[in-house]
Amino acid sequence: MSSGAGFVTGEGDSRPPVRMGILGVGRIGRLHAQLLHREVPGATVTAVADLVPDTAERVAAGLGVPALGIDDLLASDDVDAVAICTSTPTHVDLTVRAAEAGKAIMCEKPVSLDLGEVDRAIAAVESAGVPFMVGFNRRFDPGHASVRQAVESGAIGELHTLRITSRDPAPPPPEYVAASGGIFLDMMIHDFDMARFITGSEVVEVYARGAVRIDPRIGEAGDVDTAVVLLTHEDGTLTTIDNSRQAVYGYDQRIEAFGSGGLAASDNPSRHGGWRMTADGREGEPLPWFFLERYLSSYRHEWAAFVALVRDGGQSPVDTVDGRAPVAIGMAATRSMREGRPVAISEIG
Repeated sequence: MSSGAGFVTGEGDSRPPVRMGILGVGRIGRLHAQLLHREVPGATVTAVADLVPDTAERVAAGLGVPALGIDDLLASDDVDAVAICTSTPTHVDLTVRAAEAGKAIMCEKPVSLDLGEVDRAIAAVESAGVPFMVGFNRRFDPGHASVRQAVESGAIGELHTLRITSRDPAPPPPEYVAASGGIFLDMMIHDFDMARFITGSEVVEVYARGAVRIDPRIGEAGDVDTAVVLLTHEDGTLTTIDNSRQAVYGYDQRIEAFGSGGLAASDNPSRHGGWRMTADGREGEPLPWFFLERYLSSYRHEWAAFVALVRDGGQSPVDTVDGRAPVAIGMAATRSMREGRPVAISEIG
C-alpha cells in the first residue's frame, strides 16, 4: 500500500518542466490547470481540451496555451503527461487512450464506479508502463499526513481505532446526486481512501447505515444525505466514518487516530487565526466554506508528488491498488446499507 505522505517541492531543479495537458477544464480542471501553470515547480501546462469548445478556449486563453481536441492533445509531442478531470464515466476510456499514447496520467477520483472498468484502466496502465496516480488529494494535506506519520512511526503505539468526520456545508442538487453513484462512491470515497492510508491496513468488512435527514429530494433521487460506516481492517483496527451533506457552520473535516500510546488528530483550520474575547465569551473565525479553501495546499503537494513521480520514477504515491480499493469499499457500503448487514470485501471482488 503506497503512503503518499512525503511532500516534494521540486524547487531548484534545473530539469525541463513536466509538460501537462489538461483533459476537462470545468471547476476542478481549471483549478489544476492554474496550479500547474503558476504554482507547482517543475510543471507547466502546454494544452487543454474540453468537450465544450468555448470553455476550452476561455481557459486556454487565460493560460496562454492552445485549446486542442482530445486526439490532438494525446498525440502532441508537447505533452508529457495528462490530468484527467472529465466526468467519471469518461475516466477509463481516457486513461486507456492516454496510456496507449505513452503519457503519464493523473486521474481524478473515482477511476470508475464499476470495478470491471477500473480493472480495464489498470490493465492499460500496467501494459504501457506509464506513471499513474489517482487524485486522492487529502493524503497530501499536512494535518492528515501528520496523523499517518504518527501511526506509521509508532508514536501513538498500536492503533486501536480511527475516526473520520466529513461534512459538507450544503447539499448538492438532486440532479447531481442521481448521477453521482451515491454518497459512498461520491463523498465518502475520500474517507475510505484515508482509512487505508492512515491505518496502513486493508479493509476486510464494511457495515453502513444511512438516512435522509436534510433534503427529501436526495432520498427521491435514490440516495441518503447522512451516513455512518464501520470498517474492520485486516490488522483489527476499527474505523468509524460519519458523513453529512450539510454542516451549517462550514466545511468540517477531522481525523482522530487512537492507540495504545496516545492519539493523533487533524482538526479543522479556521479561515484565519484571529479571535476576540468579550463579556459574552470568545468568538473566532468560522470554518472554510468551500473544499478548495480547505484543501488548496493539499492540491499543491499532490501535484509536486506527481511531478516527482514523472521525473524520478519509483512507486506511485496513490497507485492502481489505491484507485481500486476505495471503489470496492464504497460498493460494499452501498450493499451493506441496502441489505442491513455487514458485507465482506471478498463479496465484492
